[in-house]
This record gives sequence, C-alpha cells and structure tokens, in this order.
Amino acid sequence: MPTRPAFILHEQPPSVVLEDGDATRELSPLWLRERTQSPDQLEPMTQQRLFDSHAIDTVLTLTEVTRIDEHHAALAFSDGHRETYDLRVLADELDDTATFPAAEPWDAGLDPARVRFDWTRVRDEPAYFRAALDAYLRLGHLVLTGVPTDPERILEVGRHFGYVKETNFGRYFEVYSRPSGNDLAYRSVALGPHTDNPYRTPVPGIQLLHCLINETQGGLSTLADSLKVLERLRHESPEGYALLKSTPVRFRFVDAGTELVTHRAMIQTDDDGHPTGVHYSPRLDALPLLSDAETRVFHAARQRLGELFSDPAYERRFALGAGELMLFDNSRVLHGRTSYDSNEGRRHLQGCYLDSDGPRERFASLLKHRESIEEVA
Repeated sequence: MPTRPAFILHEQPPSVVLEDGDATRELSPLWLRERTQSPDQLEPMTQQRLFDSHAIDTVLTLTEVTRIDEHHAALAFSDGHRETYDLRVLADELDDTATFPAAEPWDAGLDPARVRFDWTRVRDEPAYFRAALDAYLRLGHLVLTGVPTDPERILEVGRHFGYVKETNFGRYFEVYSRPSGNDLAYRSVALGPHTDNPYRTPVPGIQLLHCLINETQGGLSTLADSLKVLERLRHESPEGYALLKSTPVRFRFVDAGTELVTHRAMIQTDDDGHPTGVHYSPRLDALPLLSDAETRVFHAARQRLGELFSDPAYERRFALGAGELMLFDNSRVLHGRTSYDSNEGRRHLQGCYLDSDGPRERFASLLKHRESIEEVA
C-alpha cells in the first residue's frame, strides 16, 4: 500500500514541509490558510468556507508553527488567524482522487461476469449496488439482468444510477425499425461503433439501452473500450494520435426540426492530458481543414481507430435479450449493432441518457454510509 505523506515542521523560520518519498516541498502559507479546519471558518456539514479565500492577502506568511502531537500542529498566520490543524486531514487533501476506483482498459477477453448484475439486487441491496458501481467505474459499462419490460422502466433504472438527461429525442427514446426515423438507429441496418450525440454540448455522459423485445437472430450489441484501443493507436501512430487529440472536428446533426453543430477533438482527455474517451461517429463528423500532409495523417489515424474498434480482439459482441439493460460511458465505451431482419420478428429497445457524474455521486454516498455504520459499530 502507498505510504501517506509526512509533514516536517520547522519553528524557525516557521514552515511546513511535505515529505513524499524522496521528494520534499514547502507548503505555501496561502495553501495552508485556505485549508482551514476551524468551525468558525468552515461550515461543518457542507465543508464550504465561511470566508472568501480569494481575498486572502497575497503576502500572507506563517508566524508560528508548533507541533502538538504526532497528528496535530498549531499554526499562526500574519493575518491574525490561529488554529490547530489535523495533519491527517491535510494528507487526505493531497489524495482526493482515492475515493474512486481507477479505470481498467479491457479488450474482448473481458470476463462478462464482471459486468453482469441483477437489477432487483442493485435496487434493493446497497452493498451489491456499490459493487455494481465499482465495476462500472472500472470498466465503463454494465449489463443489468431481470429488468421488467414494462414501458418507461428505463427511467426508474436511470434515476437509480443518476440524473436522466432530456434531449430533442425526449426523456427516453424508442429503438425499433421505422423508415421515417430521424436517426439510422431507427432502421434495421448495421451500426458501426460510435459515440452518441458528439454534436451536443455537453455530450451525454452515459447511455442506457433496455431490451423490451428481441425476436431476431441479428441485431447483436457490440461494445469496445476506447481506452484500450487508444493505447494501441498511440503506440502505432504517435503523430496521428496527437492530431486526433488536439484538432477540433465539426460534428453536425440535422433533421426536419433540429440542427446541432459543435467542434471538439476526437480524443477526449482530462486536465492532465490523459485520454478518457473519444468523440467518434463517422456518420456525423467532417475532416478539419489542415495541410494535405496533416490531413492524410489525421485521416489514417481515424481510419485506424475505426478498424480497431471493430477488431474482434477489442470488440465484445453479444445478444441483448428481453429484460436486459446495458449501461455504458458514452465517450469511453463505443457501442454498435449488427444488422437484423425485421421480418424475423420484433426488436424493440428503449434508451435514455444520464449525466456522467451520477454513478460517482452514488458511489461516494454509499461509501460514506458504510463508513458511518462502521464508526457506530
């Protein structure tokens, strides 16, 4: 297990030094003052500050540093504020991402049992729900079984995992073959791997697809993890990967009553530049205006992305049966469908979108609930 950082306290001149492994760093008095733990400075329930931290004097200094015991230190500042800090709380501030499990890239070898969960138990058993959320946060998707097939049940499932996002398609949408549908998803043709609504701001974070009826042999669902594919692309074509990561692309949706257009890079990253997903839809994007040489590199990279997303080594392919619901990170996990013959029988799914922060919020809440029970015990 990783060791917690240590704090070295110096009385003269007053300073607090962070020691983390072989590295040391003196903590700014501004950083320490902002992280006050005093009840008259920090509202206990919300942990929101009762003062404007942006108004702290930029020339603030530490005037006194005294160790109280192993875990506590008394600090005084040049603005007159004095308090005893719990050093363990400061250590937690330095590791505020540890609450959530890290993403695990996967390929076609993923054990399906890791992502299959019973809906009734997810709904009724907090510990089981927490395990399902853990799997989702790691692997980017779930398949729920035993979901009743009555209309709008998908909204109940969606509300259990987060917040349903209404779009021009409504709170939820019907997926079955109809020639007049305003999207190719409403036809019986094959759908290659893609992300939904890359033309929208923000892009829907999570998609749910609930199978109500499936009487066809085709129409297999496909999923592929962009994180795993991007590892391969970055290795094969560093230049193409960099272009897809940095070059805005136009995505456009048009129907009889709506037009939505936005520009964003095909590779989605976090603030540190690490990939978190893609915006990928060959039906909706357009090549950016680059030099001929860069355009060819860009196109070759997006072409390779499409090949890898459909490669059996990376693609999960399975039949989604009646009463099953798949829930997936819309940017991380590419989804698609094989073609089917509507003359064989009916195939009817319902879909909806959620904001991306719902599962993380639910997971954190369940952890807090578990910790409060453990403290009482």
